[in-house]
Formats: sequence, structure tokens, C-alpha cells
Amino acid sequence: MAQLWGGRFTKETDQLVYNFNASISFDQKFYEQDIRGSIAHVKMLAKQQILTDGERDQILEGLKEILEDVRSGKRKISDKYEDIHSFVEATLIDRIGDAGKKLHTGRSRNDQVALDMKLYVRDEIDEMDGLLKKLMESLLKIMKEHVHTYMPGFTHLQKAQPVTLAHHVGAYFEMFKRDRGRLTDIRKRMNTCPLGAGALAGTTYPLDREYTAELLDFDGPTLNSMDSVSDRDYVIELLSAMSTIMMHLSRFSEEIILWNSNEYQFVEIDDAYSTGSSIMPQKKNPDIAELVRGKTGRVYGALMSILTTMKGIPLAYNKDMQEDKELTFDAIDTVKGCLALFNGMISTMEFRKENMNRSAKNGFTNATDAADYLVNHGVAFRDAHGIVGRLVLTCIEKGISLDELPLEEYQKISPVFEKDIYEAISMRTCVEKRMTLGAPGPEIMEQVIAKEEESL
Repeated sequence: MAQLWGGRFTKETDQLVYNFNASISFDQKFYEQDIRGSIAHVKMLAKQQILTDGERDQILEGLKEILEDVRSGKRKISDKYEDIHSFVEATLIDRIGDAGKKLHTGRSRNDQVALDMKLYVRDEIDEMDGLLKKLMESLLKIMKEHVHTYMPGFTHLQKAQPVTLAHHVGAYFEMFKRDRGRLTDIRKRMNTCPLGAGALAGTTYPLDREYTAELLDFDGPTLNSMDSVSDRDYVIELLSAMSTIMMHLSRFSEEIILWNSNEYQFVEIDDAYSTGSSIMPQKKNPDIAELVRGKTGRVYGALMSILTTMKGIPLAYNKDMQEDKELTFDAIDTVKGCLALFNGMISTMEFRKENMNRSAKNGFTNATDAADYLVNHGVAFRDAHGIVGRLVLTCIEKGISLDELPLEEYQKISPVFEKDIYEAISMRTCVEKRMTLGAPGPEIMEQVIAKEEESL
């Protein structure tokens, strides 16, 4: 059992206790961040003349060799070490001797693990932001291609008013834009360096914390050593932001699942992103969309776990905080995987324009426009609402749409209707005359698309 402590103890830790306490099985995931932090720490120690230049060069060379060996697979991270910090330090001492024992000068595992987690989370935020950007680029492409693709807009899962596919997809573009904004906010707020906080009360060594922060691309050092080692707000914020990303992906997945059904037939999912049934040969299942929807609960679970872990922890560091890693790592991998797969599915999906258009017509989505027609001819809106309600009832009885109802039937209910009613309630007119900013009219939609493109 390789560990960084032991002088105080007179007998070995029980193996079961040791295994329960150890974190090497999961914190080895940030070996790169651990070595990167150690490199910055050593450079700072030499600058402050706590280490000689010779010791600095020896340690740096040893750390860089370990990094290359682990990256290439030449050196495996063994579970005989308690944690990633023990592995790096013990391996360094094996390779360069006594100089390696000076690596930990002016540092505690508490501020070291806080640094590693921050560096890891920061790197993952950057990767996630890139995946969101790629997804938004795919959505923007769909928007550009479908400014004139009419479809029903829904409220309460009831057909409401006609919109375009560009407009519908644009709503998700806005959601993911907010998600990127949240990630940017988190990255900025968390970007202070905890290294140098020690176990909880700093150190007597003359450290230059500003220099360490600068070497690691932080905006500056943290200002309270107790908070530095016990802060996990950035993990909670990230898990919250990722839960919102998954909620957005899940809503979109739910719509794709509906659109893929026999009843809708709005989309054809590419074979690469769907599966068949082991017993029913006609089936083409939207498995990726369903898995994304299902994995949302997994990310929510990670958020609830860390909130529950942190709620009763007094200052400063407590071992409970080791629980910040496994579920966070899993949630990050889950979100990144879902973003990549969802992007692949949406960018290869075929949209069935005719089915969408037909569904909009047959769902009386132009009923509001029929009422507006009457209002524009001097009928009070409340009366117009009742007249159009009777028209819809007539259509339902006859099994036809408002577009197919003969003019004499219109005029039986209200003599105000003329031949131009058909133009007024056409899908094209219904959509194109909606020209307020944020509406589906093609001219305003083109302007919005240009703005969105610029924002990317």
C-alpha cells in the first residue's frame, strides 16, 4: 500500500478500510492535471528559492517523463497506490531519488485535489462547449434549409398554429445558446487557483500564489484558504448546467420520438441511429433519442448526490468530498456522449415536408387566421371566435379541413366571408404574415438566422 502518510500510525490500515478510502480507481482520470499542477508548483518553488534550479530541472524532467509514459501506455497506474497524487510522487522518487521528496513542499493533498478537480472541470467545460457549438451549427443548417417548411405548432400537444421547421428548431437553438452561456459563466466564476492554500490554513513557506495561478491560466489565486480546499460549488454548478443541457436534449428527443411514430411520420431517422425489433420486422426504433431521454435521469442523480453530500460538511476539508468525482466524471462522459450522438442523429435525419404540411392543414392550425380575417372585416373578435368554432365543427363532421370547406358553407355561418378567405388561411399566408421579431415569418426568420450565425 503506497501512501503519503504513516509516521503517526503504529499499524497498517485494514485492507478493507484502505480500499474503501482509496480513490486511485477513479481519480487516475486526472493524471494529466495532477502532473500539470505539480510542474507549476515546482517552477514557483524554484522561483522563490525554496528549491534550487538543479532540483527544479530534475523534478520537472521526471514529471514530464511520467506524463509521457502514462500517455503512451508504457507506465500503468497501479491500484497499489492510494490516489493519483501518491502514484505521481512515489513514481517520481523511484526515478530521481531524494529530489522527488521535495515535490510536496508547501502543498497539501487538500489544495492539490482541489486544483486537480478545477483543472479537470475547466478542461471538460471547454470540450462540452465545443460539442454544443457543433450541435448548434447543425441546427442552424436545418433552419436555413427549412424557412418555408410548414408544420403544426403545438400547445398541450394539440395542434395550435402553423409554424415552420426552421422556427421550431430555432427554439432549441436558443436553449443550447443559453446552455453555452451558463458554461461560460461557470468557467469564469471558478477560475481561481487553490494551490498554496495548504491543508486549510496556508503555509509558512514564502509561496508566490499569483505566479502559480498565472502558470496554470487562472485569473488569480483564491482568497481564503479554508474555502479553497472545501469549495465544490463549481462542481454543483456544472452538474446543474449539465442537467439543463440534458433536459433540453431530452425534450428534443421526445419530439423526435413522436415525429418518428407511424401517427406523425414527420422524420426518417438514418439507419445508423436507429435499430429494429428482434420479433417485429416492420419496426424502426428511435433508440438514440430514447437513450438520451433515459440518461437524463442519470445526470440529475449526480447533481442530487453532490448536493446531498455537501449539505452538512463543516469547514474545512472532509473526506466526504471525495464523492465529488465518480458521479461527476460519469455525468460529464454521459453529456458529452449524448451531445455527440444527438448531433449525428439530427444532422442525418430526413424531414418529410409534405407530411408536416398536411398535418398542419388537417389540424385546423389556420383557425386563428380565419378569426383574424373576420376581425379585419369588422367582426368583433369574440364573435369571430364563435363563428370559426362552428366552422371547425362543420369540417369535423364532414371530415375535411378549413381549406377544403366550400365557400357556401362559410357564408351559411357568416356572410362576411368572401373568396379571399382561402388565400387568408393558406399555410403560406398564415406563416408569412407573422413578421414580429421571433415569429416564423420567413423574412424575419432570415434576419434571426443571420444573428444566430454571427453569435456562433
